[in-house]
Amino acid sequence: MGQQESTLGGAAGEPRSRGHAAGTSGGPGDHLHATPGMFVQHSTAIFSDRYKGQRVLGKGSFGEVILCKDKITGQECAVKVISKRQVKQKTDKESLLREVQLLKQLDHPNIMKLYEFFEDKGYFYLVGEVYTGGELFDEIISRKRFSEVDAARIIRQVLSGITYMHKNKIVHRDLKPENLLLESKSKDANIRIIDFGLSTHFEASKKMKDKIGTAYYIAPEVLHGTYDEKCDVWSTGVILYILLSGESVPRSAFPVSPRSSSSFCSSSSFCSPGLPVYLQKREIKSCVAFYVGMQRDACALIYLGTQDARAGAFFPDEKPRCPPFNGANEYDILKKVEKGKYTFELPQWKKVSESAKDLIRKMLTYVPSMRISARDALDHEWIQTYTKEQISVDVPSLDNAILNIRQFQGTQKLAQAALLYMGSKLTSQDETKELTAIFHKMDKNGDGQLDRAELIEGYKELMRMKGQDASMLDASAVEHEVDQVLDAVDFDKNGYIEYS
Repeated sequence: MGQQESTLGGAAGEPRSRGHAAGTSGGPGDHLHATPGMFVQHSTAIFSDRYKGQRVLGKGSFGEVILCKDKITGQECAVKVISKRQVKQKTDKESLLREVQLLKQLDHPNIMKLYEFFEDKGYFYLVGEVYTGGELFDEIISRKRFSEVDAARIIRQVLSGITYMHKNKIVHRDLKPENLLLESKSKDANIRIIDFGLSTHFEASKKMKDKIGTAYYIAPEVLHGTYDEKCDVWSTGVILYILLSGESVPRSAFPVSPRSSSSFCSSSSFCSPGLPVYLQKREIKSCVAFYVGMQRDACALIYLGTQDARAGAFFPDEKPRCPPFNGANEYDILKKVEKGKYTFELPQWKKVSESAKDLIRKMLTYVPSMRISARDALDHEWIQTYTKEQISVDVPSLDNAILNIRQFQGTQKLAQAALLYMGSKLTSQDETKELTAIFHKMDKNGDGQLDRAELIEGYKELMRMKGQDASMLDASAVEHEVDQVLDAVDFDKNGYIEYS
């Protein structure tokens, strides 16, 4: 990583303790409103005193993502290591710190979880939950085309995360397959939204003006410089189009032939189709690192696979395809995005339901004010139909979950904060998977939170599952119990229970 060494390889020592929230130092903390973000500390302790690096998971333009292990708990985590030499610009540092602050505020089963934030002389370290399934980008390459059931499951999760963000006045602004990770390698792995570097808070009465995003997924209004949170819906609509289109998303290894070499321009992200790029042997490594690690895009016109990299020339695709908007270079792509025109004319669309196409049309509606919201998209017929039977929870699990919630009602506020801390840092994905599934079943609107009405319906559904007549229940008694539950476990007193 250069002359300045990161602290990944340092000796073990006594780390600074974490999880000390304001207001927890004395008394029972009856007035404490606990949130997951209060445990995400900005630490100046020596990173390697707490964590041991194991292997590199990936590389990006600002640094590496490394699999690490907590020396105290043994828990694995993913650490984004960012060299300060790469964030010399004030805007870059502001982007990084903004990402940390936003992640501290977000607690949702489809949004990445941040544990800690370290800083030393040469590096920043973002310590988060580890996800082993890779990018949705890689899954698209591997599977080519997704069934409507699988596509609906993925898009429902993305929309759920977006709905939650928008509800909290946060817009992502760079949704694409590379920024959607799979929790595991299993076929039904959950989706996690990552990379909040371009995200920001928004106000309903004010339009955003920054022209940022990724060419293929950026909304037309962003290019025009006046937009709102529905730009995220457009980007998700593009992803849905790609999942169902069956078109090969270009990630090509190009034919290589030995020819006279010339210098490689690492600042160029695009090349015209058919134009050869000549490489010297010593440039192969930097070329691969640049295209594979830093500038890879789900629809990139250039992708040099390491197995095909050798001295000589390689060629971009003659006919690049990137549904629904494509072009020979970034300029052409953005021009097509700006027009916002796409079709369902290719043969594979004949196999796709009209309901799916209807949702795509609503998500890719050109005028933002006419475009469907993320919340309403969750209620669309296609999402509801194709995700209806995917969540199943047995009666004992649901019964035990509600029983545990009831028993939790008497817990002191400080103990609640401790439980929240353990849930946010010390609980593995396997340990929380069943509980998440239970809460997911109760989460009727799919926004990643349980409100009062959903808890009431959850109690009634449990009665039906146990063969009892829910209509015979005392409505006021059920509501009273739900209110007690909310009072006990609604840590931040927002009227909802988060379950990530």
